[in-house]
Amino acid sequence: MTLPSSAPRPAPRIYLAGPDVFYPEARERGRQMQALCASLGLVGLYPLDGDLSDTEATPLSLRIYQANRQLIQSADAVVANLRDFRGFEPDSGTVWEASFALALGKPVVGYLPQANSLIERMAGQHQAGVDADGCTVEDFGLPLNLMLAHSLSAMAYGAEDGLQGLRAALLAVRRLLDAGGSPG
Repeated sequence: MTLPSSAPRPAPRIYLAGPDVFYPEARERGRQMQALCASLGLVGLYPLDGDLSDTEATPLSLRIYQANRQLIQSADAVVANLRDFRGFEPDSGTVWEASFALALGKPVVGYLPQANSLIERMAGQHQAGVDADGCTVEDFGLPLNLMLAHSLSAMAYGAEDGLQGLRAALLAVRRLLDAGGSPG
Protein backbone atom coordinates (compact mmCIF):
# COMPACT_ATOMS: atom_id res chain seq x y z
CA MET A 1 0.00 0.00 0.00
CA THR A 2 1.40 3.36 -1.00
CA LEU A 3 0.76 6.29 1.28
CA PRO A 4 0.21 9.70 -0.26
CA SER A 5 3.27 11.87 -0.32
CA SER A 6 3.34 14.50 2.39
CA ALA A 7 5.89 16.54 0.48
CA PRO A 8 4.56 20.02 -0.12
CA ARG A 9 3.77 20.91 -3.69
CA PRO A 10 5.85 23.72 -5.13
CA ALA A 11 4.17 27.11 -5.19
CA PRO A 12 2.77 27.92 -8.63
CA ARG A 13 5.01 30.21 -10.69
CA ILE A 14 3.18 33.19 -12.20
CA TYR A 15 4.68 35.39 -14.90
CA LEU A 16 3.75 39.03 -14.24
CA ALA A 17 3.24 40.51 -17.72
CA GLY A 18 2.50 44.17 -18.22
CA PRO A 19 3.80 47.63 -18.90
CA ASP A 20 4.78 47.89 -15.22
CA VAL A 21 8.40 47.41 -16.33
CA PHE A 22 8.23 50.88 -17.93
CA TYR A 23 6.85 52.67 -14.85
CA PRO A 24 9.00 54.90 -12.65
CA GLU A 25 10.53 52.76 -9.90
CA ALA A 26 9.81 49.64 -11.97
CA ARG A 27 12.06 47.34 -9.92
CA GLU A 28 10.41 48.40 -6.65
CA ARG A 29 7.00 47.86 -8.24
CA GLY A 30 8.15 44.38 -9.24
CA ARG A 31 9.18 43.61 -5.65
CA GLN A 32 5.75 44.75 -4.43
CA MET A 33 4.06 42.58 -7.04
CA GLN A 34 6.20 39.59 -6.03
CA ALA A 35 5.41 40.19 -2.35
CA LEU A 36 1.70 40.12 -3.16
CA CYS A 37 2.23 36.85 -5.02
CA ALA A 38 4.07 35.36 -2.04
CA SER A 39 1.27 36.41 0.32
CA LEU A 40 -1.09 34.32 -1.81
CA GLY A 41 1.20 31.28 -1.96
CA LEU A 42 2.49 32.05 -5.45
CA VAL A 43 5.92 32.80 -6.90
CA GLY A 44 5.93 35.97 -9.01
CA LEU A 45 8.23 36.01 -12.03
CA TYR A 46 8.90 39.65 -12.87
CA PRO A 47 10.27 40.37 -16.37
CA LEU A 48 13.11 42.58 -15.11
CA ASP A 49 14.47 39.60 -13.15
CA GLY A 50 15.21 37.57 -16.28
CA ASP A 51 18.72 36.18 -16.73
CA LEU A 52 20.57 38.50 -19.12
CA SER A 53 23.97 36.91 -18.59
CA ASP A 54 24.28 35.72 -22.17
CA THR A 55 27.29 36.94 -24.08
CA GLU A 56 27.73 40.67 -24.41
CA ALA A 57 27.89 40.11 -28.18
CA THR A 58 24.14 39.44 -28.13
CA PRO A 59 22.13 42.67 -28.33
CA LEU A 60 20.40 43.61 -25.08
CA SER A 61 16.96 43.59 -26.71
CA LEU A 62 17.47 39.98 -27.83
CA ARG A 63 18.72 38.95 -24.37
CA ILE A 64 15.61 40.51 -22.77
CA TYR A 65 13.36 38.70 -25.27
CA GLN A 66 15.07 35.36 -24.63
CA ALA A 67 15.05 35.78 -20.84
CA ASN A 68 11.35 36.71 -20.71
CA ARG A 69 10.47 33.89 -23.05
CA GLN A 70 12.27 31.46 -20.71
CA LEU A 71 10.44 32.90 -17.70
CA ILE A 72 7.08 32.41 -19.44
CA GLN A 73 8.01 28.85 -20.42
CA SER A 74 8.91 28.10 -16.79
CA ALA A 75 5.69 29.62 -15.44
CA ASP A 76 2.52 27.74 -14.55
CA ALA A 77 0.36 30.70 -15.59
CA VAL A 78 0.48 34.35 -16.62
CA VAL A 79 -1.32 37.37 -15.24
CA ALA A 80 -1.29 40.32 -17.63
CA ASN A 81 -1.82 43.99 -16.89
CA LEU A 82 -3.84 44.94 -19.99
CA ARG A 83 -4.54 48.58 -19.13
CA ASP A 84 -4.50 51.16 -21.87
CA PHE A 85 -0.88 51.96 -22.62
CA ARG A 86 0.24 54.66 -25.04
CA GLY A 87 -3.28 54.79 -26.48
CA PHE A 88 -6.50 52.80 -26.08
CA GLU A 89 -4.96 49.35 -26.36
CA PRO A 90 -2.71 47.26 -24.07
CA ASP A 91 1.07 47.25 -24.39
CA SER A 92 1.95 45.19 -27.48
CA GLY A 93 4.73 43.30 -25.66
CA THR A 94 2.26 42.26 -22.95
CA VAL A 95 -0.20 41.05 -25.60
CA TRP A 96 2.61 39.00 -27.19
CA GLU A 97 3.54 37.49 -23.81
CA ALA A 98 -0.09 36.56 -23.11
CA SER A 99 -0.44 35.05 -26.58
CA PHE A 100 2.78 33.08 -26.25
CA ALA A 101 1.61 31.65 -22.92
CA LEU A 102 -1.77 30.76 -24.42
CA ALA A 103 -0.01 29.01 -27.31
CA LEU A 104 1.91 26.98 -24.71
CA GLY A 105 -1.40 25.95 -23.12
CA LYS A 106 -0.93 28.02 -19.97
CA PRO A 107 -3.80 29.83 -18.25
CA VAL A 108 -3.70 33.60 -18.74
CA VAL A 109 -5.70 36.01 -16.61
CA GLY A 110 -5.86 39.58 -17.78
CA TYR A 111 -6.68 42.54 -15.58
CA LEU A 112 -7.87 46.08 -16.15
CA PRO A 113 -8.67 49.00 -13.85
CA GLN A 114 -12.34 48.98 -14.92
CA ALA A 115 -14.76 46.80 -16.88
CA ASN A 116 -15.65 49.52 -19.40
CA SER A 117 -15.96 48.42 -23.02
CA LEU A 118 -13.44 49.61 -25.58
CA ILE A 119 -15.95 52.00 -27.15
CA GLU A 120 -16.82 53.42 -23.70
CA ARG A 121 -13.14 54.04 -22.97
CA MET A 122 -12.84 55.85 -26.29
CA ALA A 123 -15.69 58.25 -25.52
CA GLY A 124 -15.03 61.57 -27.25
CA GLN A 125 -12.51 59.93 -29.58
CA HIS A 126 -15.01 58.57 -32.11
CA GLN A 127 -18.11 59.72 -33.95
CA ALA A 128 -20.84 57.07 -34.24
CA GLY A 129 -18.27 54.28 -33.86
CA VAL A 130 -15.75 55.69 -36.33
CA ASP A 131 -12.45 57.19 -35.14
CA ALA A 132 -10.64 60.26 -36.49
CA ASP A 133 -8.82 58.10 -39.06
CA GLY A 134 -12.11 56.74 -40.43
CA CYS A 135 -11.63 53.33 -38.86
CA THR A 136 -14.45 51.44 -37.15
CA VAL A 137 -14.22 51.26 -33.36
CA GLU A 138 -15.02 47.74 -32.22
CA ASP A 139 -18.33 47.67 -30.31
CA PHE A 140 -19.00 44.20 -28.91
CA GLY A 141 -19.33 45.34 -25.30
CA LEU A 142 -15.93 43.80 -24.51
CA PRO A 143 -13.16 45.55 -22.57
CA LEU A 144 -10.54 44.53 -25.15
CA ASN A 145 -10.28 43.58 -28.81
CA LEU A 146 -12.43 40.49 -29.32
CA MET A 147 -9.48 38.26 -30.26
CA LEU A 148 -7.76 38.96 -26.95
CA ALA A 149 -10.92 39.10 -24.82
CA HIS A 150 -12.10 35.67 -25.99
CA SER A 151 -8.62 34.08 -25.64
CA LEU A 152 -8.04 34.82 -21.97
CA SER A 153 -8.75 32.24 -19.30
CA ALA A 154 -10.36 34.94 -17.14
CA MET A 155 -10.54 38.72 -16.67
CA ALA A 156 -10.23 40.59 -13.39
CA TYR A 157 -10.76 44.22 -12.51
CA GLY A 158 -9.32 46.57 -9.93
CA ALA A 159 -7.36 49.77 -9.59
CA GLU A 160 -3.61 49.79 -10.08
CA ASP A 161 -3.24 51.73 -6.84
CA GLY A 162 -2.56 49.22 -4.09
CA LEU A 163 -2.22 46.50 -6.74
CA GLN A 164 -5.96 45.79 -6.51
CA GLY A 165 -6.22 44.63 -10.13
CA LEU A 166 -3.21 42.36 -9.73
CA ARG A 167 -4.66 40.90 -6.53
CA ALA A 168 -7.95 40.13 -8.29
CA ALA A 169 -6.06 38.50 -11.18
CA LEU A 170 -3.87 36.43 -8.87
CA LEU A 171 -6.92 35.17 -6.99
CA ALA A 172 -8.53 34.22 -10.31
CA VAL A 173 -5.42 32.40 -11.53
CA ARG A 174 -5.15 30.63 -8.18
CA ARG A 175 -8.72 29.35 -8.60
CA LEU A 176 -7.95 28.20 -12.14
CA LEU A 177 -4.82 26.35 -11.07
CA ASP A 178 -6.55 24.79 -8.08
CA ALA A 179 -9.41 23.59 -10.29
CA GLY A 180 -6.98 22.05 -12.78
CA GLY A 181 -4.57 20.72 -10.20
CA SER A 182 -1.51 22.33 -8.74
CA PRO A 183 1.82 22.12 -10.51
CA GLY A 184 4.28 19.53 -9.44
